Amino acid sequence: MSENKYAELIIDGKSYQLPVVEGSEGEKALDISGLRKNTGFITIDPGFFNTGACYSTITFIDGEKGILRYRGIPVEELAEKATFIETAYLLLHGKMPNKPQLQAFSQLLNANSMLHEDMRHFFDGFPRGAHPMHILSTMINALSTFYPNVDLLSLKEDINLSAARLISQVRTLAAFAYKKSIGEPIVYPRHDLSYCANFLNMMFDSPVQPYEVSPEVVKALNLLLILHADHEQNCSTTTVRTVGSAQVNLYATISAGVSALSGPLHGGANQEVIDMLRKIMRSERDVKKFIDRAKDKNSAFRLMGFGHRVYKTYDPRAAIIKKTCHDILSRLKTDDPLLELAMELEAAALQDDYFIERNLYPNVDFYSGIIYRAIGIPENMFTVMFALGRLPGWIAHWQEMLTKDTKICRPRQIYTGHTLRHYEKSS
Repeated sequence: MSENKYAELIIDGKSYQLPVVEGSEGEKALDISGLRKNTGFITIDPGFFNTGACYSTITFIDGEKGILRYRGIPVEELAEKATFIETAYLLLHGKMPNKPQLQAFSQLLNANSMLHEDMRHFFDGFPRGAHPMHILSTMINALSTFYPNVDLLSLKEDINLSAARLISQVRTLAAFAYKKSIGEPIVYPRHDLSYCANFLNMMFDSPVQPYEVSPEVVKALNLLLILHADHEQNCSTTTVRTVGSAQVNLYATISAGVSALSGPLHGGANQEVIDMLRKIMRSERDVKKFIDRAKDKNSAFRLMGFGHRVYKTYDPRAAIIKKTCHDILSRLKTDDPLLELAMELEAAALQDDYFIERNLYPNVDFYSGIIYRAIGIPENMFTVMFALGRLPGWIAHWQEMLTKDTKICRPRQIYTGHTLRHYEKSS
């Protein structure tokens, strides 16, 4: 990272030098950390479209070229060759695990998969039908009362244990939350199953219908979690870094990230895609009608699962998921009419100049919901699955932020309200 170049800023005839910094992949930025002190000015950037909030070594994205890498490794390679647990280790430790390290990490996950038994009673306080995402956020926050030593002071000693406990127990919490939402008895984790297989068994095993773990389904779930494991400074990750900058403990910080993810503009998009496809199906598959509505500036309708804040070409995760979607449905011998409709909609959009000119390509959410449907994940659990996958990335960012002596986040603003006025007693 080079800092020997400067940009010149001239205000009222006075010149100021702003350091030019460059990342390892050639990304350039102006360091404005001294701007207000030296000039009295701040920058204004609603939505932070042009603002770099931190230096990070975790994930690299090139939206113009469709590149996504975790710790330098292309996501395509991880999706093809790695498991989710290997990917989680990579994000947390900066390198792929060797066999002894992977075994030790897996054993740590297994040993910490059980919830404190007192936490079971918390589930009784939620009404039947409560959304699993809201249950999950609340229960993760509750973990901080059972495991309070997960703050900055204990970071060096406890981060491996704390991270493994959280990654393992959030999986258990998610499955328990689902069972609670449908009124079925909970299923405890098993020591003889892998991470994804264990989750599926806790979700779907039942006293009246034992669940058979399918290798194809386990593979598909591993891939989906890998593709969601991190994505640089998105809304929920920025939330984790912002909340964590106050040295909030790990579990409460991750709970905030889950809450940020629960909104339809961030984590809920794949569920919105399924709803959209159903609407098109009910309209006698009139794809052109919905394409035209999306292009109409006077219509509130938009095509869900198209376009991305970062990617200006095809989302690399979407390309992987599209292929996997065909494979898993074929192996499971599942015929989903929504997949055929999704392909028809994608083909129509990618031939339309309106979408081409605006770089509105399918993103990761477009096909992921169809895969989740195929493996039995209910739609109200889609965002929970997103959180389960994103967890290693959140923890990695929390860890990186605290080890870099980060200052508490405190943005400025441009005030546009009343100027000075005084109290007047009501008459």
